Amino acid sequence: MVTQQNDEMKIFHLDLPAKTDEIAKLELGAAVYLNGLVYTAREGVYKRVLDEGQALPVDLKSLTNVNFHCSPAAAPNADGSYKVGAVTATASFRFSKWMPRWLETSGCRILIGKGGMPAEDYKKVLAPHGAIYLTTVGYGTGALLGRGIEQVKEVHWLDDLGIAQAMWIFQVKNFGPFIVESDLEGNSLFAQHGEEINAGIEKLYQGLKPPALHRFGETDDRKNEVM
Repeated sequence: MVTQQNDEMKIFHLDLPAKTDEIAKLELGAAVYLNGLVYTAREGVYKRVLDEGQALPVDLKSLTNVNFHCSPAAAPNADGSYKVGAVTATASFRFSKWMPRWLETSGCRILIGKGGMPAEDYKKVLAPHGAIYLTTVGYGTGALLGRGIEQVKEVHWLDDLGIAQAMWIFQVKNFGPFIVESDLEGNSLFAQHGEEINAGIEKLYQGLKPPALHRFGETDDRKNEVM
C-alpha cells in the first residue's frame, strides 16, 4: 500500500484482498483507491445465501474481502464478455440486518456504498469482525468509478436476479476515490460530523417566525420533527 499526502487529505492505494494491518492504517476522511478484485452483493444475494441457504457460487474468501453495494451499468459485448460503463452505489443501511451473518460467511472486511450504516453497527457489527466502511464521494460519480473497472471477471445469478442484484466480480485498478467512513475501532465519520451539526442546530431555529403556511402535520417544534 502506497500512501500519498496532498494539501487537503491523505490518499491510500490498497491492494486486494486487504490485509488487517493495512486496513488499520486507513484514517477517517482519507481517500482510498483499490486494486484487485471487488464483488457486488446486496439484498438479492443476501436473501439467497443467508435466508434461503444457497451456497455461494464462488469462494469469496479466496478471492477478495471487498463488497460493493451498487448497481452496475453493464452491457454484453459480442464475445460474451461485459462492459461496465458506470457503477452507482446504493444505500448500505438497508442491508444492516444481514451484515453480522454476511461478514462471517464471506470474510468481508471492507464494505463500500453510500449513506453509511446505522451508527451502532460500526461498534457492534463491523468493528468486531475487523471490517470498515468506505463511502462514495457524493452523487454523479458512477462514470468516474466505471473507469476503474478493467474487466468483469465473473457474474453469477444474472438471469435470476437481474443486473442490479446479481453478483458481479470486477477486476479493478485505481478504483475510487472512496472516503474512509469508519475504522477498526468502530468510529464513524458521519456520526462524528452529525454530532457536531446537531450540537449547534438549535441556533438555526432561534428568532425564526412560525411558518406562514402549514402543510398537514407540519410543526416548528423540533421535538416533533420526523425526517
